[in-house]
Amino acid sequence: MKRIALSLLIVALACTSAVAQKYASYGVAFYNLENLFDTIPNNPLGRDLEFTPQGKNQWGSKKYWNKISNLANAIAHMTTTTTPMGPAIIGVSEIENKSVLDDLVKAAPIKKWMLQVVHHDSPDRRGVDVGLLYNPRFFRVVDVTNHTLVIPGYESFKTRDQMCVTGILGGDTISVIVNHWPSRLGGQEQSSYLREAAAQLSKDIADSLWRIRPNQGVIIMGDLNDDPQDKSCAKVLGAKKDARGVKPHEFYNPWWKMIDKGIGTLAYKGSWNLFDQIIVSGTLLKDNADGRIYYRKCQVNNFEFLKDTEGNRQGYPLRTHSGGVWLNGYSDHFPTEIFLLKEM
Repeated sequence: MKRIALSLLIVALACTSAVAQKYASYGVAFYNLENLFDTIPNNPLGRDLEFTPQGKNQWGSKKYWNKISNLANAIAHMTTTTTPMGPAIIGVSEIENKSVLDDLVKAAPIKKWMLQVVHHDSPDRRGVDVGLLYNPRFFRVVDVTNHTLVIPGYESFKTRDQMCVTGILGGDTISVIVNHWPSRLGGQEQSSYLREAAAQLSKDIADSLWRIRPNQGVIIMGDLNDDPQDKSCAKVLGAKKDARGVKPHEFYNPWWKMIDKGIGTLAYKGSWNLFDQIIVSGTLLKDNADGRIYYRKCQVNNFEFLKDTEGNRQGYPLRTHSGGVWLNGYSDHFPTEIFLLKEM
């Protein structure tokens, strides 16, 4: 009987291993890096002066390299048993230029992953851009396009361009549209039309991709400065709360149910928002995938060490500065991540 039991156990373990090996898992993350500026006053319009050694934040080498190390450490913790080398793709925002991302990917905690950088200089008034980090072992870039948001009748308007990176992940073509939509400056309702226009631009980019490859996956990610239930996401983009019935060229927003539970990525005066979203197209849902890579789950990477432990910001993201005081933190946003599966 013992021999029979041992044989059955071996068979069961072999079957479990075989099932586990039938899938490849890929992490796709987004992280607002909160004012990742270098220390050099190199912006011709002086937009970066507060992030210089003589500026408001006294932003010198020590603070800069601590920030780089802290962010790299946060990214290094984005590993799971199925993604031991971290996310295959990481969209980022609030970066000054390509050089800060080059420094980040060379930082000790993640240097071994040999992440590559995609960057584009945007016309944003603050001088910040979006970018993309990727692991070339898992993701191969084949095309990059950048799209400027134009507001008719508002010629002086300048914001971050939307970066669309198309590549091969798990043998399938996917496009990642990295965003940092206009802020709520002046009030949420008063500025909503700007984010609605940004959502329409993202949707137009997706539609243009599908005209070429109707079955490909599209991911819209970024700091959207709106929550999943707000008009830009729910109405203009049409990102639905429930995955059931989402058509291939529609969008599913897995973060909607999460914010309903009170889970967010940034907080203000006791209230949580979930601006940092990774929205997936219907072509990435299992019911529509037809053997291609598909969405499995999402999570907010709100690691304990990323949280403030003091005062009225206890439990909030531990940011770099607060009230003019250097906290030696990470970001005022928690990173988010989704996981995609591909049957082998």
